[in-house]
Amino acid sequence: MSTGQYTGETSGEYTGKASGPRAGFWRRFAAILIDDIMLGVVFFILVAALKGVGDAIGILIAIGYFVYFEGGPRGQTLGKRALGIRVIDFDNGGPIGYGRAFIRYIGRIVSGIVIYIGFLWMLWDKEKQCWHDKFANDVVVPEEAYPVR
Repeated sequence: MSTGQYTGETSGEYTGKASGPRAGFWRRFAAILIDDIMLGVVFFILVAALKGVGDAIGILIAIGYFVYFEGGPRGQTLGKRALGIRVIDFDNGGPIGYGRAFIRYIGRIVSGIVIYIGFLWMLWDKEKQCWHDKFANDVVVPEEAYPVR
């Protein structure tokens, strides 16, 4: 298997170099739920201890968490790692890097603005991409098809 490439049989519906299977909705949902619960606990403690300043620190921690883990070589937050999925570059199958992970984070906010339609977009998108995936030109894939090297 070449780096970032899926060598299994595909239906041909995926068009990027990352042409193998995509992570499904429920795996992605469970991963973000795990991440949000962990960050929610931290956020609650910060707000309780530091009041208004805790809000700002909590937001910075959330940004740092997603940018660091999704932009790193593994492309996995702790929730994604628990569910065996990861974020990879759509064009070459490698890591997306920290700059694009930040764009992805901003895209996540946009995805949720209009009744979360940007998150649901993957249900009918041929590449199974949410809006934030499209913003950063990435895909979320099962780790078994794209193992971390």
